Amino acid sequence: MTSKKHLATETVEFVLNREHVELCQLLKLAGIASSGGEGKHMVADGEVTVDGKPEDRKTAKIIPGQTVHCRGTAVHVKAA
Repeated sequence: MTSKKHLATETVEFVLNREHVELCQLLKLAGIASSGGEGKHMVADGEVTVDGKPEDRKTAKIIPGQTVHCRGTAVHVKAA
């Protein structure tokens, strides 16, 4: 059974102009979280997956080619 909280209803492309971005900051920059602190709470509450796997590291390094799902939004990270 698939958890509904990880199904994407919106897809966002995020262009990364550096080597990586921390997960909680990506959530903020992509507009899912209103702040980095809110992003940290989302990760701590188990609301975030990276490439389909639950991610509990708030400062996980997200690189181009990865997809982050949170609160119905899929964020596809692309290189600049």
